[in-house]
Amino acid sequence: MTILITGATGNVGSAVVRELSARGAHVRAFVRDPAAAAARLGDEVELAVGDFADDDSVRRALRGVDRLFLSSGDGPTKVSHERAVVDAAAAAGVELIVKASTWGADPASPLPGLAFNGRVEAHVRNIGIPAVHLRSAFYMTNLLSAAEQVRATGKLFAPAGAGATAMIDPRDIGAVGAAVLTGDGHAARCYTLTGPEAITYADVARVLTDATGRRVEYVDVPPHAAREGLAQSGMPDWLIAHLDGAFEHMRRGAFAQTTDTVRVLTGRDGRTFVDFASEHAGLFASLPAPTAGT
Repeated sequence: MTILITGATGNVGSAVVRELSARGAHVRAFVRDPAAAAARLGDEVELAVGDFADDDSVRRALRGVDRLFLSSGDGPTKVSHERAVVDAAAAAGVELIVKASTWGADPASPLPGLAFNGRVEAHVRNIGIPAVHLRSAFYMTNLLSAAEQVRATGKLFAPAGAGATAMIDPRDIGAVGAAVLTGDGHAARCYTLTGPEAITYADVARVLTDATGRRVEYVDVPPHAAREGLAQSGMPDWLIAHLDGAFEHMRRGAFAQTTDTVRVLTGRDGRTFVDFASEHAGLFASLPAPTAGT
């Protein structure tokens, strides 16, 4: 059985590749940069070089493929890119699609990221290929974007209020993806994937304090100030709208639900944020003071 992974060098895609390789599966990774992909995924993974916007490269990548893990970065082109892969998969006779989706995916959602995934999910259902949708919670790795600021200031800024979020380590999504891709009886299922506990940003700061050995303070940013800061940074409008809406959901506790799906499908508990923080503590720790003469 040959399994194609798109978005193979991303946080989730690379985790799926590693989990499948550990199971001895024949993995083909759809990538743009073969040298970078080999460095991240290892030399034993078959690489199919191409681009979502290149239909011929998509078709070549899908030749002889039995199952497909569909993943790509969010953005305005996500829907057209993933729909094109789904159409090509149907033409190639792929027997199962596992779609990396998100909590609350809905074509009508006002949050662009949720709408993008909802539209692709709907297209997969309309095409009629047996499929599984993995609707994941907020990624722990999203917090790495704040590492430099935490390292420089000792503060974690976010408009998250006191809302708790059941954050998940993308490696656990990868483990679930591998289990579903190599197993049977999952078609037409939609799995909600979360971490084992819901934590607030104040909890995140406390855990980072313990992990780094330096005090990290959570600063609750007013939503309007957060929006202005994102706009000033040059962030695209769609992403500002998505983050604004996602933090609004977070503040009112909409992301606090936990599920046991990771444990049920993989046989092991999902990683906690304590686990994640201890592994990445160096990224958040303050830089050492320069010594004299340097």
